[in-house]
Amino acid sequence: MAALAIAAGVALALIVLWDSFETILLPRRASGPVRITRFVLEGTWFLWGAAARPLRRRGPRETFLSFYAILGLLLLLVVWAAALIVAFGLIHWGLGSRRDAASPSLWSALYLSGSTFFTLGIGDVVPRGLLARTLTVLEAGMGFGFLAIVLAYLPVLYQAFSRREARITLLDEWTGSPPSAAVLLRRNAEGDPGRAVVELLRDWEVTAAEMLESHLSYPILAFFRSQHDNQSWIASLTTILDACALIVAGVEGIPPFQARLTFAIARHAAVDLSQALGLRPAPPLSDRLPAEDLARLRAWLAEGGVRAAADAEATQKLSELRTMYEPYVSVLSRHLMMPLPSWLPPERARFNWQTTAWARTARRDAH
Repeated sequence: MAALAIAAGVALALIVLWDSFETILLPRRASGPVRITRFVLEGTWFLWGAAARPLRRRGPRETFLSFYAILGLLLLLVVWAAALIVAFGLIHWGLGSRRDAASPSLWSALYLSGSTFFTLGIGDVVPRGLLARTLTVLEAGMGFGFLAIVLAYLPVLYQAFSRREARITLLDEWTGSPPSAAVLLRRNAEGDPGRAVVELLRDWEVTAAEMLESHLSYPILAFFRSQHDNQSWIASLTTILDACALIVAGVEGIPPFQARLTFAIARHAAVDLSQALGLRPAPPLSDRLPAEDLARLRAWLAEGGVRAAADAEATQKLSELRTMYEPYVSVLSRHLMMPLPSWLPPERARFNWQTTAWARTARRDAH
């Protein structure tokens, strides 16, 4: 039993240390057959999402879902710490049982491990022998280092989240709330046609690359929800892909070169992030742009001075581009419970800045 306890403790400690190293320190997508992080996050998200589905109103549902990311992260940290305490407790118990028949019980060994890991130094249960004392010093140093890394991990997450949300908020003035590619193209026609949208797409080429890097390194970021209920990183990324697809298919006055570049990196982000979450691509439950809606889209754009190509070749090109990214953003949308944007703006859609108390007061004063 002693040898078995020591072997189990060593194996558990190595699994936890490697999993936390991959999740916090390794700057690339982590993968492997044994992933505590994936087990904890997938299991808790399944339960949390199931609890949120009966909530029909968007506001309460989004508020409830917004708690998951930080609570899931805290639970993951607790699981790591508890697993390390159990691992070292098993080793302590195994070493004690080999040396003395009156050695401490398993509970006492776990208590010794916990007080050592959190560097309490109570001293009512002490290790016996050179190996046990060396193990105690090793665990105390590991516990101190683990807590220090965790404290450094949280600011990194929030910095990445803050950068992402700033880009999403800035996109609101271009695409409306919720976002749509049609609004983006009409806004471009109001300013410097061609040049303005190219600069926006160039900026989102960088944004998509940053999103790809940060969300692959820290998958928990995918579960962080935006500040406004009608925004999300999936909706923003999909809107950019929709706009790029329209431009590449043909929009008069807008060169397609930058749209191709932004489409490539945005599609890369959608594909890799779905794979990182273990999701298989699947087409949308319903066609996001049937033929009648495509005709309405072109007519609505034309009303705003945007001429989108309407020939058979352009229609085929748009369809081919959509099949390259819609299965991936669709499965991300369903898994994370973040709705995909529509191609045309919803009826009575307004920008988020127009819904504030200040905006209501300004309109009343204007009248």
